[in-house]
Amino acid sequence: MPSDASDAAAETLESGPRRRRVRKGVSRGVGTGVTRGVPLPLLLPALLGLAFLLLPLIALLVRAPWSALSTQLTSTEVWQALRLSLLCATAATAASLVIGVPLAWLLARTDFPGRGLVRALVTLPLVLPPVVGGVALLLALGRNGIVGQWLDAWFGITLPFTTTGVIVAETFVAMPFLVISVEGTLRAADPRYEEAATTLGASRFTAFRRVTLPLIAPGIAAGAVLAWARALGEFGATITFAGNFPGRTQTMPLAVYLALQNNPEAAIALSLVLLAVSITVLAALRERWVSPA
Repeated sequence: MPSDASDAAAETLESGPRRRRVRKGVSRGVGTGVTRGVPLPLLLPALLGLAFLLLPLIALLVRAPWSALSTQLTSTEVWQALRLSLLCATAATAASLVIGVPLAWLLARTDFPGRGLVRALVTLPLVLPPVVGGVALLLALGRNGIVGQWLDAWFGITLPFTTTGVIVAETFVAMPFLVISVEGTLRAADPRYEEAATTLGASRFTAFRRVTLPLIAPGIAAGAVLAWARALGEFGATITFAGNFPGRTQTMPLAVYLALQNNPEAAIALSLVLLAVSITVLAALRERWVSPA
């Protein structure tokens, strides 16, 4: 016993300096993934990559017609594109919330055959070329589409080349962002709260509405912002499925493309608006992507 006590005392005395060395190493960045010295073969490509990403944005800011910016943004064509973009992006986000949140809950909280395949199909629009998505929407919901022909014959509903078609196209490409965000939040949330609510007599839907939704509200908000920003910047699926008609289907990205040929200053002004929206979204979601130091 005395030998054991002396060994323990010696280990305690040695652990003090060791703990101080560990704390000093942590304060210097050792073991935290942060290094002070950067090898030159890594530094140069890193700086080149940073310059490659920032140079186009700097060029946009340098060449922007700041003196005529207010005039460009208040012109009739630009205002129509801005108003239509905001309206359609908001409607697409609302539609994504209505059908995307239940879909995310289904993927996160239930187990059924083929769930992995369903998840892959839900996320497919993230990697699918937008133009291909527009063609697929035409084949499905167009006037001669497998579903669109019945919508036209039974209800007189025609989606392509209409404002509703813009909303449909934007929802198709934006909803996966919401589903992924909400599903990740649901998987991180403790399901025992829902189980406790059901044992107290609440139905599954009541537990979802009164317990789950408040728990995952930050994830829903983040997913909604991402979906709204993605819908606002959609181009390929929109122009393929809804066309490019001023005042009806011409959103901001389409207006930028068209104005670049005839009025470059208007194109730059609209690009600045989209750039400002993107920066705002990144700033709002920074805490979800960057862990605190």
